[in-house]
Amino acid sequence: MGLGISPSLLMLVAFFWLPWLSDVGAQSTGSARALDALLQDYAYQAFKALNKPKTGIPYDGAVPLNLTGIGISALRLRSGSLRSRGVTMYKEFEIPRGVVVTPYVERLIFVYQNLGNLSSVYYPLPGYAYLAPVLGLLPYDASNLSATNLPELHINASDKPISIKFQGVSSVPAGSVAKCVWFDLDGFPNFSNAQGHFGIVVESNAPAPSPPPSVVPSPSGGEKGGASKVGIIVGSVVGGLALLVLLAFLVLWLRKYKRRKKMQQMEKAAEVGEALRMTSVGNTKAPAAMVTRTQPIIENEYMP
Repeated sequence: MGLGISPSLLMLVAFFWLPWLSDVGAQSTGSARALDALLQDYAYQAFKALNKPKTGIPYDGAVPLNLTGIGISALRLRSGSLRSRGVTMYKEFEIPRGVVVTPYVERLIFVYQNLGNLSSVYYPLPGYAYLAPVLGLLPYDASNLSATNLPELHINASDKPISIKFQGVSSVPAGSVAKCVWFDLDGFPNFSNAQGHFGIVVESNAPAPSPPPSVVPSPSGGEKGGASKVGIIVGSVVGGLALLVLLAFLVLWLRKYKRRKKMQQMEKAAEVGEALRMTSVGNTKAPAAMVTRTQPIIENEYMP
């Protein structure tokens, strides 16, 4: 559907009615599907980094360096609370009461995506220029925060529509008409309403952008770049400290061993000496020598 936007407009509200959704269980090999799976993994990392993450509080996640410019966030909710209360405002999305997900899960996580300056890379649209970044809001099962490659849940807004408030919308060139574009979960563009990613575009004669990178790193098994170097440095420091502690214990043990050896030698030398016989002197016992060790010698044998 087309939307007219005045040049001075800085925020646009686009309403998308979500009465039903197509099956999204099968994974696509396209870059858009791989990106969704990767961002789901990184968004869940925001919860695993906390001891007790709270329900109903959005937590922003971090993406790898080659995805700089993309913003992600995760919001965990109870299905019952989502249906009875909705979400007043989650980033650019406003979720009314009456929204349900299928299949039913006790808790779900809404993964928010803002593709920023990479919108045209992962969602190329030849002949059109983006006036606002592509936004996505995908629900996943929250029963296992360590799970990866999860299938998206189905959203059904049966009462009121989910609304999107695009921030920082660029001015529409004179003579052009802005349009809302929807990308399905496989990345195919449509100018209609359903679940997936949404953007605002205008017709343009600019050349098509270069294709997205074919290999996207994973936080659980791919290359981590700077994180690996940091791990090596931290490991070296910890290993050095452990070695110093071990050497200190070894020096203390050697000192105690030498002291104990010296005491044993002194005790042994004391046991080699002559034992004295005990004799009674009144009511007291005292050691007494059995023989006189040195015979007395008269210095002068002259007797007067």
